[in-house]
Amino acid sequence: MTRHRSGVAPVLATWTTLALCCALPSAARAEALPEALAKAYQTNPQLNAERARQRATDENVPQALAGYRPQIVASLSAGLQSVRNLLPDNTIQTANLKPWIIGVTVSQTLFNGFRTANNVRAAELQVQSGREALRNVGQGVLLDAVTAYTNVLANQSLVEAQRSNVAFLRETLSVTQRRLNAGDVTPTDSAQAEARLNRGLSDLNAAEVALAVSQAIYAQVIGNAPSQLRAAEVVDRYLPKSREDALTMAIRQHPAVMAAGFDVDVASTNIRVAEGALLPSASVQGSASKSRNNDPTLGTFAEDQASIVANVTVPIYDGGQAAAQTRQAKEIRAQSRLVLDQVRNQARTAAVSAWVANEGAKIAVSASESEVKAATVALQGVQREAAGGQRTTVDVLNSQADLIQAKARLIGANRDRVIASYTLLSAVGHLDVKTLSLNTPDYLPEVHYQQVRDAWHGLRTPSGQ
Repeated sequence: MTRHRSGVAPVLATWTTLALCCALPSAARAEALPEALAKAYQTNPQLNAERARQRATDENVPQALAGYRPQIVASLSAGLQSVRNLLPDNTIQTANLKPWIIGVTVSQTLFNGFRTANNVRAAELQVQSGREALRNVGQGVLLDAVTAYTNVLANQSLVEAQRSNVAFLRETLSVTQRRLNAGDVTPTDSAQAEARLNRGLSDLNAAEVALAVSQAIYAQVIGNAPSQLRAAEVVDRYLPKSREDALTMAIRQHPAVMAAGFDVDVASTNIRVAEGALLPSASVQGSASKSRNNDPTLGTFAEDQASIVANVTVPIYDGGQAAAQTRQAKEIRAQSRLVLDQVRNQARTAAVSAWVANEGAKIAVSASESEVKAATVALQGVQREAAGGQRTTVDVLNSQADLIQAKARLIGANRDRVIASYTLLSAVGHLDVKTLSLNTPDYLPEVHYQQVRDAWHGLRTPSGQ
């Protein structure tokens, strides 16, 4: 029995040493969750692609505004012309001519059934919808980053716990074999200890595989391989105080809901655009041209022209095209309203689910902490009783397995607790750089919009492309 007591102390010492060895490097060069979120916000390809899409959407506004501006076209034609004329007296006249004409035409739309104004309004609403869609993608990227960060952190903790478990089982097997040699236990005890050690090695391998996978996902989402990570904190201080507040915020402030609302406005405006084709239109066109022709048979060799022409057109019947387009636009508006209702229901469901999950995660963490404490005390008691001959080797092994499982549940509960708090913040539409006070400049889509909105010319983008 004395031998068994001497074997327990090295196990506990080994466990403590492993925990200290894992903790010291982490304190020396730790990376906090806000730093990882800032990197993801800056470098994530999905988010940067969505920003580029939004910049392309901004260009719809200057395209629509072009309907207010004049259209100027210059033309030039010149050529070589060979002429062979048969005159009444049966003589033949030939000449090689070089006629040319140059002109410029300026067209200005005066009225087109308010289609230009409505096109501009629709384009502006599309920009607003796109900004909310961009904000929604940003929320998703930040939530993915939180998940990737906490998964790596949890899997690192699981690997450390499984390594400690393997060390404990190795020491238990060694003690059991010494006791077997001394005749204190049977070969069954040694076989049980060996089986548990092999199970522990298998669990350690599975934990290391899960860690490698989570590290790869971390690099994909955040942009660099994980270093030593610091424990992640929850964001309860930013969360709504009640379930009803969460529902209200989700329905009114979630970017997906707001984007769907702008889409309804776009569809309503497009109805007026389609109806504009049924209204009269008016335009004015001015042109000037100069031509030269050295054909000797003509009475003139040069001609200069200038004109201003006003055009008014009134549609009478176009085969029903405009009417069909109007009906189509009305159906699209009805569809957009139904989509808005659907998105609101989804936001409501997501908010309730996130609220319940967050509250449940709090309970799970508390219960897991109590379980770990109780399992630790139980293991210590079983070890003492086994040293006194009141417990068997399998009792010690079972108690150790209970403790490892409790620790695994606590690690998972802490991970789920962090993810649940960020998920709830996303569900109410507030998972962004400003709310989290991340140390990175916030991407402002309105900056690019103002740079291109009133641009009359230029092929290069504001970024110089």
